[in-house]
Amino acid sequence: MNILDIIEKKRDKKELTKEEIEFFINEYVENKIPDYQMSALIMAIYINGMTNEETTNLTLAMAHSGEILDLSNLNSIIVDKHSTGGVGDKVSLILLPLVASVGVPVAKMSGRGLGFTGGTVDKLESIPGYKTSIDMEDFIQNVKNIGISMISQTLNLAPADKKIYALRDSISCVESIPLIASSIMSKKIASGAQKIVLDVTVGSGAFMKNMESGEKLSRKMIDIGNLANRQTVCILTNMEEPLGLAIGNSLEVIEAIKFLKGEMLEDVKQVVLELGSHMMKLAGLGENLENNKIVLLQNINNGKAYQKFEQLVNKQGGDISYLENTDKFEKASIIEPVYSNKDGYITKIDAKEIGKVACRLGAGRIRKEDEIDKSVGIVLNKKVGDIVKKGDIISFIHANDYKKMIIAKEEIENIFEISKYKTDSIPTILKVIESYGKGKKIIEKNI
Repeated sequence: MNILDIIEKKRDKKELTKEEIEFFINEYVENKIPDYQMSALIMAIYINGMTNEETTNLTLAMAHSGEILDLSNLNSIIVDKHSTGGVGDKVSLILLPLVASVGVPVAKMSGRGLGFTGGTVDKLESIPGYKTSIDMEDFIQNVKNIGISMISQTLNLAPADKKIYALRDSISCVESIPLIASSIMSKKIASGAQKIVLDVTVGSGAFMKNMESGEKLSRKMIDIGNLANRQTVCILTNMEEPLGLAIGNSLEVIEAIKFLKGEMLEDVKQVVLELGSHMMKLAGLGENLENNKIVLLQNINNGKAYQKFEQLVNKQGGDISYLENTDKFEKASIIEPVYSNKDGYITKIDAKEIGKVACRLGAGRIRKEDEIDKSVGIVLNKKVGDIVKKGDIISFIHANDYKKMIIAKEEIENIFEISKYKTDSIPTILKVIESYGKGKKIIEKNI
């Protein structure tokens, strides 16, 4: 068996065997296959696709290319949550302490942001002192003691995925459904998840730009989950406009803290409750999703969710005084309002373009080695569907560079589309797709 034969086979649209997939994954991790040959194979997969069985075999090979985290000594059903990425997506910061507060154990490994999509690890590190790198023993012990731990991914977790993802990014092969599905699911399997809830974002600020591709990716991941014996639920959510109001690391942390204290923005609330109700169901804590949402809301209103977040931050070295008083977070040196240039209704706020502006301000990375400026970003003052008058503030720019602020201001004025006619807003929760029953029939529910 050799890599040239495998490249040729996939180039000619033939199905790869389990053994061939395991061969090229193991050889690539051991640096026995050079990047130029793996690039050729990835491009062939990107162009010709993969069958469900191929994608599952690729997922399992990547998952087993390093450590598989054993969480069996927690003696609980471990339900993991993952988002396919977006702009203003601070859901994990809110959802995971919330579900932990109702009894769903959370053992969460998250990533850093790259490009216009943010990363949970960068946001957590905006809290002074918070340690995202702790050893596995402490990670598991924290879950045992307080029901939650949130850390960065270990170096030995699905190393094949890390190498292949970096390669895909460098050869414009990111947006491939088999490759996205195997990347996500390999990390979830390697991190010890028994059941998985996936937030599949759809829209301009997501990898999946439309419902068709979002549904296709969801079905692919559910098929992988079924074949790998991992019950999986996909919830498709709207990412045409940013989620919530804040885009930027400490700005999103502040918004999350306020949410946990009861200041709940409606679109964020809908995503949090939908994902959380399914996590409770998979954990065996309630079959009725609407009742689960009531329980989750109760734990926001009675302060238990916020207390759990405070426990998490304190346990991992963070300064909880920043949670108690969010004014302590470092502020950008320039906070500049952006004004509406006409009367009318806001009909579009392109999430990707807003994310790119925030990234250029320093809130995101263009390259993996770039440093994040945790204090910069954008805070929206209006959302799609809102009425505005000329001169109303539509957003605030948080910047530490005057020239970047001026450019961002001009860009944001153009990103906000304003019309004299009001348009119907897109629902926040678009669809739920899951498998059900012994035959693993896929059930799809429009919201």
